[in-house]
Amino acid sequence: MTLTIQFAANSAQWEEYEPLLRDALDARGLDYTLSTDVPPDQVDYIVYSPDSKVKDFTPFTRLKAVLNLWAGVEKVVGNQTLTVPLCRMVDDAGLTQGMVEWVTGHALRHHLGMDAHIQNPDHKWTPKPPPLARERKVAMLGLGELGQACAAQLVALGFDVHGWSRTEKSVNGVTCHHGNDGLIDALTDAQIIVLLLPDTPATTNVINSNTLDLTAKGAFLINPGRGPLIDDDALIAALDSGQIAHATLDVFRIEPLPQDHPFWAHPQVTITPHIASATRPKTAAQVVAMNIHRNETGEGLLHVVDRTAGY
Repeated sequence: MTLTIQFAANSAQWEEYEPLLRDALDARGLDYTLSTDVPPDQVDYIVYSPDSKVKDFTPFTRLKAVLNLWAGVEKVVGNQTLTVPLCRMVDDAGLTQGMVEWVTGHALRHHLGMDAHIQNPDHKWTPKPPPLARERKVAMLGLGELGQACAAQLVALGFDVHGWSRTEKSVNGVTCHHGNDGLIDALTDAQIIVLLLPDTPATTNVINSNTLDLTAKGAFLINPGRGPLIDDDALIAALDSGQIAHATLDVFRIEPLPQDHPFWAHPQVTITPHIASATRPKTAAQVVAMNIHRNETGEGLLHVVDRTAGY
């Protein structure tokens, strides 16, 4: 039977995605039609992004799965009309590599004190070397696919990496913690904190005045995860007091970040415009085709969202 696949992401992406999806689906030997405009009751799979115009899934009566092009699903996971499996974009090599490069780059930037060398208007000569990586504790909050990949790279560089997750996990080379007590253990005396948790009610404001006080004095905070993980006011207070030396932030509660937000003017905040990791169309198309092929051959879908957990 010919599969009907609807591309229901941002319309501007269709021109780029269409040939890549066709190549990936052809490589899997699938019999399909692919379009942006299909009668809902004929659709088997939806290739989706939460900024799509499709919000009501009720008319899609033969729908088998929704394949999200983003890693984040917080904007769609609560949709009561979506009752079929929802799959996250997790196993995208381009997305993962992009996140690893961004996190590693900024972790090394703060570890090596590069800002003081790059921004040195007074031409100060201060021959003080940084500590070695093994002397620096890194707290990786979030040990999903992206968190584990970033943690592995930091371990390879010699950092003392402590990971925290909601449930118990084991990651080679990482001291793993879980639960409320584990969060305290992971953050205590951490000098670099990386946030790669999902946006759920359980993770909202996980970085707050209490958790920030656990870190080493003058720690660095790096957030490429989700904006609501941080209590903004608490972070600004910690920056002003010196508890946190610098925050590098890629994600925010409101995006684009409003021009009057105090983060823009704060000298100890670096803002990047949600670029830490983006879905790469070529590799994302391959993941979509792979998941459709798996489902059609009885192997089962990968990266299905747990609706109760929210990711």
